[in-house]
Amino acid sequence: MFKIVTGALAGLVLFLYGVTRMAEGLEAIAGARAKELISKFTTNRYAGVATGTVATTILDSSSVTIIIVIAMVSAGLLTFVESLGVVLGANIGTTIGAQIVAFKINEYAPIAMFVGFLLTFLGKTDRWKQIGLVVLGLGLLFFGLDTIEGAMEPFKDYQPFIKWMESLGNNTVLGALVGALFTVLIQSSSATVAIVVTLASQGLVSLPAGIALVLGAEVGTCADTLVATIGRDRPAVRTGVFHLLFNIVCAIVGIFFASQLAAIAQWVTQLVGTGDNVARQIANAQLIFNLAGVALVIGFLPLIARALERLIPDRKNQNREAEAVKN
Repeated sequence: MFKIVTGALAGLVLFLYGVTRMAEGLEAIAGARAKELISKFTTNRYAGVATGTVATTILDSSSVTIIIVIAMVSAGLLTFVESLGVVLGANIGTTIGAQIVAFKINEYAPIAMFVGFLLTFLGKTDRWKQIGLVVLGLGLLFFGLDTIEGAMEPFKDYQPFIKWMESLGNNTVLGALVGALFTVLIQSSSATVAIVVTLASQGLVSLPAGIALVLGAEVGTCADTLVATIGRDRPAVRTGVFHLLFNIVCAIVGIFFASQLAAIAQWVTQLVGTGDNVARQIANAQLIFNLAGVALVIGFLPLIARALERLIPDRKNQNREAEAVKN
């Protein structure tokens, strides 16, 4: 048990360190471009969704994208209404990582680590060093997942763990709570989903349990974006609150329709020819879930925006209302 726990922790540290290094490199290379992309292509809600999807794919983090958006709204570079579409798109973009992890390219991680190491230390320009940092981070990310996979292998025959996973699959609410808590602890929904997909590829996580954990991860990822709204102007706060409410409502709906989501994910996975691959089914379930959530909400964004403006009014309006009450 000691070897299993320390091995899993070592893999988790490698994975999170890789994610951090890759995010730093990507922000250095594409952070300014992402800001330009967000500010230029948010003319309507649909363009905002596309922009959020692309920006999150580039930055490999929905949290980073949304924090950038909150900062831009606070600075007046983006309106609150324009930011809503980007937030929706960020939820779609975050599913790309799970799709990549489901391909099981862990065996190539040492090559990426070696190439990234060489570029980081031997690169002649800052840009090449940053590219090396991204490649190194990517290699560490997958090497960490491989380490977790190897450490967790004995759990295949460990009945308490098997029964716990079954309970998470049978009780979607419990599974979602576990997924949300784990995501808050490690500050990354992408990391939670990647680990779930990796364990599923080993047969350690079933499709129902995987979906429950993924639903929880969608809520847990709101923690750092809410922190980013502290001290910001009201429009930026509204953006953070919208992200939280959207993810909570979608997760609640997902919990009620978890079995239907699992059935659709299985059908889609078989349709594309990957058969009974549970890891792929979980990745597809997350993609379908986020696409459905965006499709259901995007038509009501103007109404939602007005409701949030009433719920969280500007300070000037609050002062006027307070004076009117006094008078």
